[in-house]
Amino acid sequence: MTTTTLAVLVPLLPFLGAAAGLLLGRTAPGYVRPLAVLPTLVAAVLAVVVAARQGGGPAIDAATRLTPTGSVPIDLALHLDGFAVLVAVLVGLVATCVQIYSTGYLRDDPRYPSYAALVSLFTAAMLLVVYSGDLMVLMVGWEIMGICSYFLVGHYWETPEARAASLKAFLVTKLGDVPFLIGLFALAADTGTFRITGILGAVANGGLDHPTVIALLLLAGVAGKSAQFPLHTWLPDAMAGPTPVSALIHAATMVAAGIYFVARLLPVFAESGAALVVLAVMAAVTMIGSGLAALAQDDIKRVLAYSTIGQLGYMSGALAVGDRGAAVFHLLSHGAFKAVLFLAAGVVIHAAGTNSLAAMSRMGGLAKRIPDAYWTMTVALLALAAIPPFAGFFSKEAVLVAAEHTALGDRHVAPAAAGWTVLVAGLLAAVLTAAYATRLWLLAFRGRGAEVPDHGRQPVAMTAVLWVLAIPTIAFGLTVGVITDWFDGHSLTPTVTTAVLSTGVALVGGLVTYAAWRHTTALAVRIPVGAVVAHPDAEPALVEAEAMTHHTAGYGDTPGAPDPADPGRLLLGPLHRHAATGFHLDALYTKLFVRPVQAAASLVRFLDREVVDTYVRGSGTGARLLGTAVRRAQTGNVQTYLSALLAGSLVLAIAAVVFATVNAGS
Repeated sequence: MTTTTLAVLVPLLPFLGAAAGLLLGRTAPGYVRPLAVLPTLVAAVLAVVVAARQGGGPAIDAATRLTPTGSVPIDLALHLDGFAVLVAVLVGLVATCVQIYSTGYLRDDPRYPSYAALVSLFTAAMLLVVYSGDLMVLMVGWEIMGICSYFLVGHYWETPEARAASLKAFLVTKLGDVPFLIGLFALAADTGTFRITGILGAVANGGLDHPTVIALLLLAGVAGKSAQFPLHTWLPDAMAGPTPVSALIHAATMVAAGIYFVARLLPVFAESGAALVVLAVMAAVTMIGSGLAALAQDDIKRVLAYSTIGQLGYMSGALAVGDRGAAVFHLLSHGAFKAVLFLAAGVVIHAAGTNSLAAMSRMGGLAKRIPDAYWTMTVALLALAAIPPFAGFFSKEAVLVAAEHTALGDRHVAPAAAGWTVLVAGLLAAVLTAAYATRLWLLAFRGRGAEVPDHGRQPVAMTAVLWVLAIPTIAFGLTVGVITDWFDGHSLTPTVTTAVLSTGVALVGGLVTYAAWRHTTALAVRIPVGAVVAHPDAEPALVEAEAMTHHTAGYGDTPGAPDPADPGRLLLGPLHRHAATGFHLDALYTKLFVRPVQAAASLVRFLDREVVDTYVRGSGTGARLLGTAVRRAQTGNVQTYLSALLAGSLVLAIAAVVFATVNAGS
């Protein structure tokens, strides 16, 4: 088979697996798991073959006219460059591990067939985004991911948290998609094509007339999809979905799509220095704000959610200084270690029976109970904190080096202001990242108190994939000198200055958090926390659902709970209350947008029911009264009818005579 044919099969196989899984889910449930795992696994293997054949050489393009659309045609096109083939490998690997993990995690879930089909469809949509060479076809995958996230985040629809989170994720991302779509049309109007190669060619020849407007419109969609400030608020709440879904969204699909899109069209954004500065500021606020919020969260998955927002901020920062190689490099390494973190968190929640770090800090022996999750999560947290030689160190260094070169004037793609903004914010975020990673590890695995309840041995399907994903978490960064061909030949090797500086501040963040934990850990056994509510014999998905449902009831509201045993509370001081609620952005948006929209909806409902419906009901009432009056005249008496007829004729005759007389007199 040709490389193009293999590339077509990569997104097609998970799509066919999703369709077959939905069709056979009820009639032949025994085929559901093979249809979930095998097509995705084969697609991952084919993605590796495509990446090997492409080899970091010239991009491979293929297209066929989808349909005549007038002045701007839409093509079913493939564009396979080094970035696309490597991101496709990441998507295939993570999706396969998620599908395998889910066979154990949701082994008794009655909605598993639809869940598995949606995960496959989600995977196919992201692969379509990755390989697509036409923006309208890319938009199809973009929107399919949005609707899949709605259903998957709301998988536990019995709980109000899941219902609210799924609706919030859908609406917030759609809020960004509206200007995004307008930006795509404006871009096509300026360049005359939706083809990515055609757009980049037009930009190179100076064919873009409104670069700033187009770039800012597109950034709105990117901010929504990739959870960047100010449209990031949906992602922490999306933790109400199953843990494997969280791993898929955070590591390889939805939130990566926006970053990948900007990397694909970076020359468009580079035409506007103002847009790059806006992107740099957005990335800086996202990095620092999410780091502070992560340090204050009690839910282990919300810590990881804010962590994802911050790491996406690093990627946005790399794009803001004009280095798409560093951005995609960090996207790939982050995908590996973030998948490990979320899947390991699922094991931790099942073993502990809670998602509360405050409760875990009062349990003993959790690390011994789940050694696979303990060791792989430790490695992944070290990668997250950018400690060498793990993958996160090399990729984060690539971002900081790019920012340094732009700030010092060695690169001229972006303004120096963007470089300084990203560099300073990146170093501050490195301190915060190491701090909340250390806090999570200490509270989860170094708790003191009663022995953790025995929830049984974790399924092999859940633990084996942790070690598979731990391999790139450990080793991917060491390939930095080998994979440069896939990154436009651009060097990704860290410099001594930024390596020493960023590693030093990360160590400071970790050590300060450890010292704060030593100071507060003696209080952990004194302050009681509500009992764990999950049933010890339940499957992992049920444990997670129960833990989410009873978290507030069992452990109280985190911002208001005076838990002096939390080192994050000690480090943040009075800022903790605000950071724990995401700096009240949800409350602000409720006042600025939600309540006015609800008020407008109430007004429309009132006008519809009390005004419009009044006229409708009035016309019906009038017709009914007229019918009643006419019905009374229908007596069935022939003499009455003849009398009425004669009377009417007499009236008409008199009227005719009068009319004639008046006309004759005039």
